Amino acid sequence: MGNAAPLVVVMGVCGSGKSTLAEALAPALAIHTADADTFHPQANVDKMSAGTPLTDADRLPWLDAIGQWLADHRESGAVVSCSALKSTYRDRLRTIAPDVFFVHLAGPIDVVTERVAERSDHFMPSSLVASQYDILEPLTPAEHGLTLDFTLPVPQLVEQVSAALSSTSRETR
Repeated sequence: MGNAAPLVVVMGVCGSGKSTLAEALAPALAIHTADADTFHPQANVDKMSAGTPLTDADRLPWLDAIGQWLADHRESGAVVSCSALKSTYRDRLRTIAPDVFFVHLAGPIDVVTERVAERSDHFMPSSLVASQYDILEPLTPAEHGLTLDFTLPVPQLVEQVSAALSSTSRETR
């Protein structure tokens, strides 16, 4: 990552706390933030609202838009909440923004199913949570990032991400 500001993708299944953590990280790291949901074309939103999982083909233009947004913020730094469930999705993001650091929020399916069921302001129904766990490919040791327990308090998660980014920054100097 060198001296550039961090580019962070907070990833995980719907209801894992991606948006919450990204919103807390942005001021802590003094970087921009975005929610990947805002990059979805209306056709994707309509599919998910109807309870239909997206296909890889549905996701490619969405991932490209997110990757470009990250690349556009390379100098100032940015954090985006994005499911990025498959390694191929993360590869696609890295093609456009090679320095991205992934934070995988992981935990039990029953917790996210309950969280999603309690939402009234989101297009993702709780019926699709299992499909997200089905395709989830956790970060590998070769991927630049870390996995954290999404049941931890947000300030603790922010502290762990900040420490990891600080350590990574020192290693690349």
